[in-house]
Amino acid sequence: MTTYPDLRTHVSEVLFTEEEIEKMVTDIAARIDEDQQKLGGRLLLLCILKGSVVFMGDLMKKIKTPVEIDFMKVSSYGASSYSSGELKITLDLNREDLSDLHIIIVEDIIDSGKTLSKLVPYLLGRGAASVRSCALLDKPSRRKVDYNADYVGVEIPDEFVVGYGLDYDERYRALPYIGILKREIYEK
Repeated sequence: MTTYPDLRTHVSEVLFTEEEIEKMVTDIAARIDEDQQKLGGRLLLLCILKGSVVFMGDLMKKIKTPVEIDFMKVSSYGASSYSSGELKITLDLNREDLSDLHIIIVEDIIDSGKTLSKLVPYLLGRGAASVRSCALLDKPSRRKVDYNADYVGVEIPDEFVVGYGLDYDERYRALPYIGILKREIYEK
């Protein structure tokens, strides 16, 4: 029988509990509903894979406006963990009805801002009715471009965070809270 390490012991501090995350998601959903009522039309939540899946799943359940969902896999990261600034699309949005859609890009965290600063004009250039962005977490201390999301749950310090969809090396996504990963885990 295989035994697995208790990943909770790799977290040095819990930043946001399940209850605090739920309140953030509820607040964001209410703001989206308010704005979408003014816009009218069809709302599409566009999940940026993989880290945003948990957040989008909870967000779409709390939005009262009828909502559609879709997925893209994009990054502005190269082989290292440092942002290259180039938008790399590995799974694109394949729809013919973009002109009818008010898109909200759903991200788990905004770091450099490079991905969203390139993805928003990309989608507008493909004919979307409007494009807004939403992130549960914002790390403005890491910003490399002038970009602010339309909807943000909370700003966080410059720490490596995991849980609630956020990972390190594809692990920790299933933790129900958001915590700071111990440095010795990722500075090996």
